[in-house]
Amino acid sequence: MKRIYLDHAATTPVREEVLEELLPYYKNKFGNASSIYAEGREVKKAIETAREKVAKAIGAEDVKEIYFTGGGTEADNWAIIGTAFANKDKGNHIITSSIEHHAVLHACEYLEEFGFKVTYLPVDKYGMVNIEDLKSALTEKTVLVSIMHANNEIGTIQPIEEIGRLLKKKGIYFHTDAVQTIGKIPVDVKELNVDMLSLSGHKIYAPKGIGVLYVKKGTKIHPFIHGGAQERKKRAGTENVAGIVALGKAIELAVEELEDFNNRVKNLRNKLIKGIEDKIPYIRLNGHPQKRLPHNVNVCFEFIEGESLLLNLDMKGISASSGSACTSGSLDPSHVLLAIGLPHEIAHGSLRLTLGKNTTEEEIDYVLEVLPQIVSKLREMSPLYDKKKEEAENV
Repeated sequence: MKRIYLDHAATTPVREEVLEELLPYYKNKFGNASSIYAEGREVKKAIETAREKVAKAIGAEDVKEIYFTGGGTEADNWAIIGTAFANKDKGNHIITSSIEHHAVLHACEYLEEFGFKVTYLPVDKYGMVNIEDLKSALTEKTVLVSIMHANNEIGTIQPIEEIGRLLKKKGIYFHTDAVQTIGKIPVDVKELNVDMLSLSGHKIYAPKGIGVLYVKKGTKIHPFIHGGAQERKKRAGTENVAGIVALGKAIELAVEELEDFNNRVKNLRNKLIKGIEDKIPYIRLNGHPQKRLPHNVNVCFEFIEGESLLLNLDMKGISASSGSACTSGSLDPSHVLLAIGLPHEIAHGSLRLTLGKNTTEEEIDYVLEVLPQIVSKLREMSPLYDKKKEEAENV
């Protein structure tokens, strides 16, 4: 059976061009970038070339604003914890949203143990932050705001540029988690008015274990990992050279192909949404209807459990998820879906389908053939669905 992979928001395969670029750094180009001899200088040059590619891709003015990390989670933790502790003399208040990735939420919860105050902004039914709520939450003690560029579960794109303009006037540091947006929509740190931005390699067809934190020049932030002098004494540890080289190639390709990817995948996404809405009753499309990532479809099906849905899809050769990959072991409903106002029983029936650069129309057609059958089968086992049918028949 040919597998259909529709969980690109969780991770992506390493594309062939990226693999070719990184393999030499696992084989003969093995030097340590901190060494002064030829092998070290060779890999040091490769790291700096990748740094230049990342800086160009996100519109950074200076390559020295790019710091390589072990992934998006580390980048988020560093931005929040490093900035908070570095600026605690100015204030102890942080603002974020209630639908952030757990890499942000748990970092904020950690800071609360040290006396920091955190405001978790609510969102509307589409998962959108309200600017007025943010304005009301700001205090003289606010040192950092962290709002994700787009949500990893429901795909809603936040008004980051507008938030950035507001915070720039007030001199408050602004971080955005752009892990889900790099390679999907345009990302320019100057246009977004951000001081820090996180991204991850394995969301854009590079390997796992490599990420970036953009830190605008002049931002006061503490080092997150202590040890050697790597990454200009901000992030110690021997560099993951192969991962860094791979990320440089992957982000370069992602930016080059952005427009084509966006247009093609958006058409497939719209076909998938329309097909689900036309073929399956009692559903809810989650996220903003227009301001959403081009590859994201998040739907709740009433009267069924998301886990059963995923297992049945898997048996039909379709890989999908019910939310963030980082919470796949939890039996609790998505905090994102609860935050947009869904009751527990509906939130439990969620399905996230995220398309990739190799997703085909034939694959979408197959999903639209199989999914209604699975939903129908599962609902036939639900007493709540039986009750709903009886009520409809008696109307």
